[in-house]
Amino acid sequence: MSSVQKDWQESYLERFYPQTSWRRDGTRDFFQILAQHCSGKILEIGAGPSNNTSDYLKTLGELHGIDVDKEVLDNTALETAAVFDERFPFPDNSFDTCVSNYVCEHLKNPEAHLREVWRVLRSGGTYVFRTPNRFHYTAIVSGLTPHSFHVKTANKLRAIDGHDPYPTWYRFNSQRRIRSLARAVGFEVEHLRLVEKEPSYGMSSRLLFLIFTAYERIVNCATVFASFRSSLFVVLRKPNSQFVGVPGK
Repeated sequence: MSSVQKDWQESYLERFYPQTSWRRDGTRDFFQILAQHCSGKILEIGAGPSNNTSDYLKTLGELHGIDVDKEVLDNTALETAAVFDERFPFPDNSFDTCVSNYVCEHLKNPEAHLREVWRVLRSGGTYVFRTPNRFHYTAIVSGLTPHSFHVKTANKLRAIDGHDPYPTWYRFNSQRRIRSLARAVGFEVEHLRLVEKEPSYGMSSRLLFLIFTAYERIVNCATVFASFRSSLFVVLRKPNSQFVGVPGK
């Protein structure tokens, strides 16, 4: 990133999204939810390599992590790390909390995923996750374009050097779908909120930044537009009962 590009980005962020503004930094809001609902033995699903979410979760409890990519083995915040395919490598009722951060958009079979979360959670445990809203412009464009396009453009639009994006399916990325699948598996929806913060995909040019800033102002001006905000913050709870079992099993 050139110094000129970095200068205008910092200037625009400070002007439209100062650090003290509620419009800035969705991760800060997500961490507040984690602090309220995470404790005890925690499983981070899709933990990846060392990152700020894992580092924060480590302060809340005993943290374990799994991922489909072996880079999770290099995550220094984890007590244990494992690579998995479909079934989580843990016995039933192993964890007090499960967490995933921008993982659910990559699920081909979200119901099977939820059933695995249910299985490893103890009664009264929570699943806390953040994932894109399928009705936001970024998810709409992503859904209409091939994965090769995402690989070429995603990091450029955010002006970052990072891991190439994984394929996305958006099969668990709307309020209705989350409530429906949660109910089918047996979870209670304790918290579900749509959030729009600074335009991270507008960092490649001033024009895109200003267009996406206008969008942010519109969707945050009234609850009627909430369905078009960028991210879903969700807390699902496994009912607290000694007789709880997976529905349909």
